[in-house]
Amino acid sequence: MKSEFDAAKFATMIRSKRGGKSLRAVAKEIGNISAPTLTRVEQGKLPDFDTFLNLCNWLQVSTETFMIQKEANTTEEVENIEASMVDSIEVQLRAEKVIDKDTINAIKTMVELAIQAARNGMLKK
Repeated sequence: MKSEFDAAKFATMIRSKRGGKSLRAVAKEIGNISAPTLTRVEQGKLPDFDTFLNLCNWLQVSTETFMIQKEANTTEEVENIEASMVDSIEVQLRAEKVIDKDTINAIKTMVELAIQAARNGMLKK
């Protein structure tokens, strides 16, 4: 299972609690949040973590209230995540400019093999 953020539920609860109060008044009431940020969140945009926590405290609900449990990723989604992870590692290694190209390629290959071995091990269970 994986969890996803329910932005629509979050926005609806905030709008509902805000009622007829102005965005500025509510932002001031919450503290550490601006009216434009509150507007974006009410429009369904993902807030930063601190804003999310502040809003959950203001709503007096657990952060888990806005998490949706989803079925596990499909094989294709997992493969895309793995490829993205390998690409990210390669970019980071190349950015350091201390490790030569052959070593970077060897590390990339090792990571790919480790992912493949983990995948094969999981399939055998």
